[in-house]
Amino acid sequence: MTLGTMLMMIAAVAIALTLLTGFVLKAKKSWLMTFLQHFCGSLFIWSGYVKAVDPMGTAIKMEQYFAEFEQTASDSFLTFLAPVFPFLSSHSLAFSLFIILFEIILGLFVVLGIKPKFSAWSFMILVVFFTVLTGYTYLTGYVPSGVNFFDFGQWADYKSTNMKVTDCGCFGDFIKLEPKVSFFKDLFLLIPAFYFLLRRREMHQLFTPMIRNVIAAFVFIALCLFTYRNTVMDEPIQDFRPFKAGVNIREVKAKEEEAENAVKIIAYKLTDKKTGKVIEVPFDQFLKEIAKYPSEQYDFDQIKTEPAIKKTKISEFAIYDTDGNEFTEDLLNAQKPIFLIIVPKLYGSTSSENTVVQDTVWTIDSTKTDADGQFQKSVVAINKVTQDQKVIVWDPQFVDIFGKTINPFVEDAEKGGVKTLAVVAGANKSDIEDFRHTAQASYPFFTADDVLLKTIMRSNPGVVLIQNGKIIQKWHFRKLPTFAEVNKEYLGK
Repeated sequence: MTLGTMLMMIAAVAIALTLLTGFVLKAKKSWLMTFLQHFCGSLFIWSGYVKAVDPMGTAIKMEQYFAEFEQTASDSFLTFLAPVFPFLSSHSLAFSLFIILFEIILGLFVVLGIKPKFSAWSFMILVVFFTVLTGYTYLTGYVPSGVNFFDFGQWADYKSTNMKVTDCGCFGDFIKLEPKVSFFKDLFLLIPAFYFLLRRREMHQLFTPMIRNVIAAFVFIALCLFTYRNTVMDEPIQDFRPFKAGVNIREVKAKEEEAENAVKIIAYKLTDKKTGKVIEVPFDQFLKEIAKYPSEQYDFDQIKTEPAIKKTKISEFAIYDTDGNEFTEDLLNAQKPIFLIIVPKLYGSTSSENTVVQDTVWTIDSTKTDADGQFQKSVVAINKVTQDQKVIVWDPQFVDIFGKTINPFVEDAEKGGVKTLAVVAGANKSDIEDFRHTAQASYPFFTADDVLLKTIMRSNPGVVLIQNGKIIQKWHFRKLPTFAEVNKEYLGK
């Protein structure tokens, strides 16, 4: 679905509600105001819903924003704000839940006409907040690598590759909007936002105050339960991500790579380093006249055709063993089913403690040799030395998930002849081995990018059944069935 199609559908709903409000409920004061209330309120409700389906996705997006804000602030006159963003990042899930709940409830307030003054001001504040996020995302396209956002004099031509956050997440994974489109969408919403403020006395109010309050309270409670279910208890009830059940990773990855390789250079954009003048030269002409454009005088940018298939996170799917050897193709080409234990993060606290070790001092006796003709060594002294050693205390509740849920499932799977491997992120080989020992996990561990694993699973840990590159099914650890049930339903044994 495109943004235009979605907006037309919301407009159709808004028109129907406007007619209902005016002719049936007799509650309209202004046809324009009533339509805008229903359109903007429905837009906020829908936008909030597709994020409420997957609050963790919004949290991940907010982490990206906070990381970029911290970097921008630390290198500018706003350096005093930099420490705030790591704190916000550590509470990104709570922040995203607040934004989601506030957006949906505010949309309901606008549709029903609850507290017009509060609704009008809240709508304006939220639209301004979204405009700042999307505007920052879009404008970073003008900021070259190594240049701070506030160094306006060093901004250059727009390049999408300059953007660290490539989409705003306005509609979660339901629709991925280009930052420019998102920004202008929010600029457009400022128009009804100002209209609500200036003409809020014309806002309709549906039903009685008691009925409006009961509806708002009921929706709020239902939303809390809904987001709790999609965050804590299970995977998102609707999966808009590229790694949904039924997707063949190997085939999609190959198609995306083929489409990327088929992209052609159609022209070159040349920028004169002295004058700043920009010209575009067709590719064939550029090859013939390349001597006319020395690199000492011009900066070069390629203008390419759009790929036939848009790139997704599937293109970045890559798995490695703990020694750094890639295992991707072996996994995707495996004909037999494999269970993947997806672990986006190993939870634990790190500290250091003083450890006494023996430091042996040797000397070489040049008068004595061994059977191989090498000079013999002898011990001069054995000293005790105190060293700082890193100690990881793994979260007991996290370890308990493996001991009580994951490991028993894996043991049954291995008895049934199905291989299992774990894929973790953000840990080195020694940390992984330490965790394996603590969790008593006998299956092999591999590594991958943390954002990739968070895209595949919102549960930590979670279980994915994959065969011949195809995702058969995914399970949150709280909803993991027995191997016998999985075997019967998905493996036909």
